[in-house]
Amino acid sequence: MLSEIAFYGAVETGLIYGLVAFGIYISFRVLDFPDLTVDGSFPLGAAVAAILIINGWNPWIATGAAVLAGMAAGAVTAILNVKLNILNLLASILTMIALYSVNLRVMGRPNVALLTEDTVLTPWYDLGLAYHQVPVVLFILVVIVAFILLWRFMKSETGLAMRATGANARMARAQGIATGGMIILGVALSNGLVGLAGALFAQSQGAADVTMGVGVIVIGLASLIGGEAVITPSSVVRALLACVFGAIIYRLAIAFALNADVLGLQAQDLNLITAVLVTLAIVLPGVRTSVMGKLSRKKA
Repeated sequence: MLSEIAFYGAVETGLIYGLVAFGIYISFRVLDFPDLTVDGSFPLGAAVAAILIINGWNPWIATGAAVLAGMAAGAVTAILNVKLNILNLLASILTMIALYSVNLRVMGRPNVALLTEDTVLTPWYDLGLAYHQVPVVLFILVVIVAFILLWRFMKSETGLAMRATGANARMARAQGIATGGMIILGVALSNGLVGLAGALFAQSQGAADVTMGVGVIVIGLASLIGGEAVITPSSVVRALLACVFGAIIYRLAIAFALNADVLGLQAQDLNLITAVLVTLAIVLPGVRTSVMGKLSRKKA
């Protein structure tokens, strides 16, 4: 069984990866744009926030700068695709590779410690909550704000144009929508959310590291696909809820798997567990549909 601290830690990390899932939802689901930039924009957000915080900047301003940095990274990927006609997947790989060097440049070294610095979490420790509950409370509020803003955006004229671009770019262009601009905006917003997640992750963990983005795309996809297996994304609200709950369920599943003595799993088995969970999330909805179809035919 999970201890209380391990449970809250899993929820805390799940909320952060919920923001990553929001970003991946925009690129993969709304725009149909396979984007691997997130493996670079996540540590970019962490690096920008960390280096600004240790140089005396307000943590919230530093976090906002991390969002802008993530948006810039996403915009570069989209411009490579839209303006230079580079395949979207390849464009994102090129940006991701370049960001490794950029992140090292930003931090000046492979990692930056924040354990002695004030972060966005610091004032919240005065509320009287247990130490391990504070990040969960703050990140719930951040996720709620991001959820509402993203939902309102998707219902706006620009959001509808972006969704039309992803659904049928040729038809969208025929309706006068600047599809190239929508792709650039969408991928930028996607990576801005990932940059925000990276900044919060660095502040909650007390450090930013150049390698902390490895596998983020897989975790985000696992959260997205797993959430959609639990909550059918028949509307924008349900799709966004699926992102958050999928991320939390994913982290709780990882925590349970690593803490279950009967399974004998260790930290180095994390990628194996992720692969199994993603496979189950992809396969189970199809199995459920098939079973329901057979049952309905028998009743008929």
